[in-house]
Amino acid sequence: MKLKHLFGATVLSAAMVAGTASAATTIKVQSVLSDAADEIVMLKDFASTVSDLTEGEVQIEVLPNNSVVPGADILDAVDKGLLDGGFAWTHYWSGKHPAAMLFGSPVAGAGVGIDNIAFLSWFHNGGGKELYDRLWDEMGMNVHGLMLQPVGPEALGWFKEPINSLDDFRKLRFRAPPGIPGQTYNDIGVAAVAMGGGDILPALEKGTIDAAEWCCPKPDSVFGFQKVLKHYYLQGLHQVVVNADMYINGDVWDGLTPLQQKAMQVAADASLIKSISYRIYENGKALKDLTENHGVQLHDTPEDYFVEYMAAANATLEKNAAENEFFAEVWDSMKEFAGIAVPFWAGAQASNAALGGAFAESLK
Repeated sequence: MKLKHLFGATVLSAAMVAGTASAATTIKVQSVLSDAADEIVMLKDFASTVSDLTEGEVQIEVLPNNSVVPGADILDAVDKGLLDGGFAWTHYWSGKHPAAMLFGSPVAGAGVGIDNIAFLSWFHNGGGKELYDRLWDEMGMNVHGLMLQPVGPEALGWFKEPINSLDDFRKLRFRAPPGIPGQTYNDIGVAAVAMGGGDILPALEKGTIDAAEWCCPKPDSVFGFQKVLKHYYLQGLHQVVVNADMYINGDVWDGLTPLQQKAMQVAADASLIKSISYRIYENGKALKDLTENHGVQLHDTPEDYFVEYMAAANATLEKNAAENEFFAEVWDSMKEFAGIAVPFWAGAQASNAALGGAFAESLK
């Protein structure tokens, strides 16, 4: 072969290899939320980070709720390969395995004082991620999960009139989360009703329910609860930690290169702290707007709520641990971690809360 032909063949071969290496993989992910939600803002930021880290080789396309399947069917659709991926809160799948609640919404801080930041410490350093990776096998799902967005603690909720005791609370029909957190409200005598976020305001306007919770000042204000209710309680136990995550079909995940998989995990870890940072500022701005421009009044939650809800939550946790071996293993891991970390973290946070509380009082 002549030299110029050899050189041409080499260039063509190199171009073909380069073209193959840079071929983009698009992972279509359906969310349980509309595009307007803050969670989607953060999810798209995660997708952008993945694209940057893989130099465009992996693209994540976010699809809104119900675009391919109903929201409740997302995990099954990912398992079957009807969707490349899905996005929701881990506890949405508690019906498939009760331990999903411990990762997505460990009721009352798992009964051992784990908040959203302590959860990340357990997840990264206390064995939580290894257990989370096993969760999908325990469900029998062909899924790889990526924990992305912690939030919490969630507000107790919105009320027409102030509540001075748990007895006042028990007189009301209350929108609460599905699963164990909502059931725990029923266990303490509160008539809890589960419904989707978009259904809450119409239900309040029609009088179908009297009070409601969804999340925190920013998401709550987007739904417009302040149009109907003016009394807001920030301190609640039902969802001290809430985590949203992504589910990728196992075959799609296995089809990625090890470097692409590592890039997605690095982006997921970055998303955890970026989400907390985003939430603190956005919720602060929203709370300021609610109280200064919409007549919303803040109240302290009645003390007897904490005592009774915590007792009921612990009873539910004990019951599930007795009935499910993997649930017990995850909860034992959380308790072991909490025995070491929570005394320190709670003490440090008490100082932070006192300092922050003093500053908040000075603003009044």
